[in-house]
Amino acid sequence: MTPLDALLVLLAGVWAGAINTLVGSGSLVTFPVLLAIGYAPLTANVTNSLGVVPGAISGAYGYRRELRGQRARLLRFAPASALGGLAGAAVLLALPASAFDAIVPVFVALAVVLVILQPRINRWLARRRGGAARRPHGGPSALGATALTGVYGGYFGAAQGILLLALLGVAIDDDLQRVNALKVVLVGLVNFVAAVVFVFAAHIVWSAAALIAVGSAVGGPLGARVGRRLPAPALRAVIVVVGLAALAKLLL
Repeated sequence: MTPLDALLVLLAGVWAGAINTLVGSGSLVTFPVLLAIGYAPLTANVTNSLGVVPGAISGAYGYRRELRGQRARLLRFAPASALGGLAGAAVLLALPASAFDAIVPVFVALAVVLVILQPRINRWLARRRGGAARRPHGGPSALGATALTGVYGGYFGAAQGILLLALLGVAIDDDLQRVNALKVVLVGLVNFVAAVVFVFAAHIVWSAAALIAVGSAVGGPLGARVGRRLPAPALRAVIVVVGLAALAKLLL
């Protein structure tokens, strides 16, 4: 890794930490950067999963006010996220690398579509909030959706946060910012569980993981503190451009 490569990875980590706290899909920044500097898709994925964990921790700290009073929710959803992340990591390691190379473009495309559709998802959530009251902690469907999202995140984490936020936003009767804070913790848990598996069973580029970790730890609280003031369309446009670049590289 050249000094320029290292700088790009570090900056991508900062950006991903902020975006993951804000909306999710930060891996659409770090993953393409790791591909661009020459790492194979599978190696880039497992390295990224470890690198973004500190960003979730710092992002959760930044959202500590919104997390107050949600201990019961965290205890309810955390096992589902952890088991889902474990299952996703196991599937990733069980399948050959060629399968990941074939599947990951589909996931990147799905992640880009979710980013593009996020405004509509948010409007849909707002309309749902004007309807009948829902359970304060969701129901069995919310637990199932959390587990399935964890499987997706353990396998390939891009846009995991957007998907989980949309699902929990429908199921849980609470302010969307509080649901977003819950999402930050659960996505971080999925990445942590998957990363533990990868440390012992996969090839991680430790230098790149460390750079992403430092960057994401800085970006996490930035996303919580000042990210809400950023123009959402501009942020979304950058994510989409980076995601499309990654998709083009993977396909071509």
